[in-house]
Amino acid sequence: MKTVVYPDPKGWKTLCRRPGIAKPSLEEAVQKILSTVRSEGDQAIFLYSKEFDGVSPDTLLVSEKEMGESIDQIPEELKSAISIAKENIIKFHAAQLVKEQVINTFPGVSCWRKNVPIEKVGLYIPGGSAPLFSTLLMLAVPATLAGCKEIVVCTPPGKDGKINPVILYTARLLGLNNIYKAGGAQAIAAMAYGTATIPQVYKIFGPGNQYVTKAKELVQMDGISIDMPAGPSEVLVIGDASANPEYIASDLLSQAEHGPDSQVIMVTDDKLLIETVKAEVKRQAELLPRKKIVMRALENSKLILLSSVNECIEFSNIYAPEHLIINTSEPYALAEKVINAGSVFLGRFSCESAGDYATGTNHTLPTNGYAKSYSGVSTESFMKKISFQEVTGEGIQNLGPVIEILAEAEQLDAHKSAVSVRIKSLKNG
Repeated sequence: MKTVVYPDPKGWKTLCRRPGIAKPSLEEAVQKILSTVRSEGDQAIFLYSKEFDGVSPDTLLVSEKEMGESIDQIPEELKSAISIAKENIIKFHAAQLVKEQVINTFPGVSCWRKNVPIEKVGLYIPGGSAPLFSTLLMLAVPATLAGCKEIVVCTPPGKDGKINPVILYTARLLGLNNIYKAGGAQAIAAMAYGTATIPQVYKIFGPGNQYVTKAKELVQMDGISIDMPAGPSEVLVIGDASANPEYIASDLLSQAEHGPDSQVIMVTDDKLLIETVKAEVKRQAELLPRKKIVMRALENSKLILLSSVNECIEFSNIYAPEHLIINTSEPYALAEKVINAGSVFLGRFSCESAGDYATGTNHTLPTNGYAKSYSGVSTESFMKKISFQEVTGEGIQNLGPVIEILAEAEQLDAHKSAVSVRIKSLKNG
């Protein structure tokens, strides 16, 4: 990890840059994949699975037999842990189902909104180097609570051509049946445009690498909605002299092990913490099975010394992290100053892993600075809101003259007339 000492605030934006592939080459490569899948369908999925993942699945749709076989492959201890996580996620997301009130904006005028589930949604579940069954929980639970009629799941198969059994077990636990063996940008294309096997959906959810993220951005231009630009994982930790360096190092490494394009950052006002965390990161990294991935991610990561914790929060708001951990003596005071972040973890014991799995909050969050304008996934993400209004006879007489004046000012005579004819008919009985 690179150490940066008292950087000039003018250069903070440069420090906030994420690692990435050159955009022209990335977009060109992904656009080719999208076009090929759109024209060749299932055949393109099989082709790209072999080219990119070195695997040739027999079929794309996971069979009922495969789903059933997953049950006996999962230890009871893991089954119990998944159930607890599921219930916590349900509790948090069910509380977001709030019916909106009817508002009387003017005498005789009523307005309200109705929550309507998106009929067909696609969930992308990363499953290459790490099968993220937790992401399936985070997406399928709110989708089910929202009432989506069709939930399509795409996840890459392993080298044996099969989906990891824990993902299939989780899918079965959630009552999902449409599970497909497809990963990468080609899976996004399949859900966006549809193939003979994989249904087209109206909105696509789920994190992924830069290819997946770019594919989501491009299909959005074709009218397919997406949750957010959720790319490589990242965490920013704010620590002070009270922080435990062992805890901070473990938090940094927990994100670094996601992938070589992940980024982890610590900002602090304590010089000694920089040195102790650096030593702890080195020590703990040696013990990790995914050490090679971690070390590549750490090449893009930083330990930054600033003059105060207030400067640390200012830097964080510019960086807009996916995950923000505030490990200081007064975390709540700093929390009040958070403007841009996907999800915030307060205090020394609130490790980011807790939110990834089991606290109940959603871990599908905006990355790459998009936390400045995007929220994480929620139950509402799987809904659309339709507005309604009712204008009574009394209402059109009360508000009509206002509408007539406004329409006339915009020189839209037909708009004005639509009001005038109603007022005239009421006056004439």
